[in-house]
Amino acid sequence: MLTLNSVAIEDTFAEAFPMTATRVLVTAETIGWARVAGQTATGYAASVIGCDAEAGIERELSASETPDGRPGVSLLFFGFSRDALQKAVVNRVAQCVLTCATTACFNGLVGDPGKTIRVGGTLRYFGDGRQISKLLDGKRYWRMPTMDGEFLCEDVFGTVKGVGGGNFLILGETQAQTLAAAEAAVTAIRQLPGVILPFPGGIVRSGSKVGSKYKGLKASTNDAYCPTLRGAVASALPEGVNAVYELVFDGLDLATVERATWEGMLAATRCPGVKQITAGNYGGKLGPHHIYLSKLFQGNK
Repeated sequence: MLTLNSVAIEDTFAEAFPMTATRVLVTAETIGWARVAGQTATGYAASVIGCDAEAGIERELSASETPDGRPGVSLLFFGFSRDALQKAVVNRVAQCVLTCATTACFNGLVGDPGKTIRVGGTLRYFGDGRQISKLLDGKRYWRMPTMDGEFLCEDVFGTVKGVGGGNFLILGETQAQTLAAAEAAVTAIRQLPGVILPFPGGIVRSGSKVGSKYKGLKASTNDAYCPTLRGAVASALPEGVNAVYELVFDGLDLATVERATWEGMLAATRCPGVKQITAGNYGGKLGPHHIYLSKLFQGNK
């Protein structure tokens, strides 16, 4: 078994899968209001198992990085199809960005021609006939009157085939130590462009397996990694492990997800109390992208 910073790395792979992705830039008069819009728009977007999309704040933007010269946030959204992604993004921009004081919304991704989603072009009807269309540098924008002025939104947004479901599990001695290691991994991954961690704080406590004893339930608790079930199930926990946290992340391409896996593992294994790193997969049946933890050592260590 390989080791990283004296921590055992299981010879397994994380199983990831294709998703359609888009980037939404939200600006406002202050970074505070941009954060509010971004946090609200990406809420309840942890997993497409139960949400309409997976989403998160990629990073904050300075005024020099945005189309209208105001501070903002970059948001990434992932869905299983362009149609599903468009519905989710339009709903979230309508309810959480349009409604937020002083905001504007812009496309942040140059995707494949013809593979776009319409956001401003759908939301324009809120203007009730008073909306105005402007074509600047080949891009169409919609201006809709609001009670504090107007809401500006780009017409169409680019999409790409991203990768969802990148993951690894941190097995530690205590809950506090394992959580600290997971937090360190989240901090490291958030430094990378093109990746988000959609779960609360970037960390998953309720890792799941496919299926359940209850009919109709798609997923249930990953009992093999639950410390309280050791002795009652076929446990995968080594001796001395009393807590497990999982990191799940989505990226705009496979290379980004692989980099996030490595940087996250590297940060986690530098923390005390971490006993082992492994990854979640379903025998290769869930997705075509198999990220072997052992292969990440090549060219990285």
